[in-house]
Amino acid sequence: MRVIPIPAHAGITGFESPAAEYSQLGISLDDLLVEHPSSTFIGIAQGESMQDVGIFDRDMIIVDRHETARNGDVIVANFNGEFVCKILDTKRRILLSSNLQYQPVIIHEYDDFSIEGVVTRSIRCHRQSPLLCAK
Repeated sequence: MRVIPIPAHAGITGFESPAAEYSQLGISLDDLLVEHPSSTFIGIAQGESMQDVGIFDRDMIIVDRHETARNGDVIVANFNGEFVCKILDTKRRILLSSNLQYQPVIIHEYDDFSIEGVVTRSIRCHRQSPLLCAK
């Protein structure tokens, strides 16, 4: 993969041609984004509850089932039959949103709860990808 260094600053008025200088990166996006391919899946975020950690509606999230969830991790979980993306608070047994408009969710003993994986990366498409469009 070729990497073209483009320093982007607020108030850009122009920059030299990106093709003038580039460097070769010796890894693929798969290598860069996925650490455990056999235990990783990609999900699509829905809603605004995680926007303050940089996960917005329709962002892709890379979820690794190999990673052990720790306190403060962003996780995907099955909570009473619904898949949710939340911040895990193991000390208080709650699921947190990163948007103050959403209340914490207590994980009770009677809840059906399982962690599906740890969100290790998120990707935002600034143009809609034809691969992600509903057919």
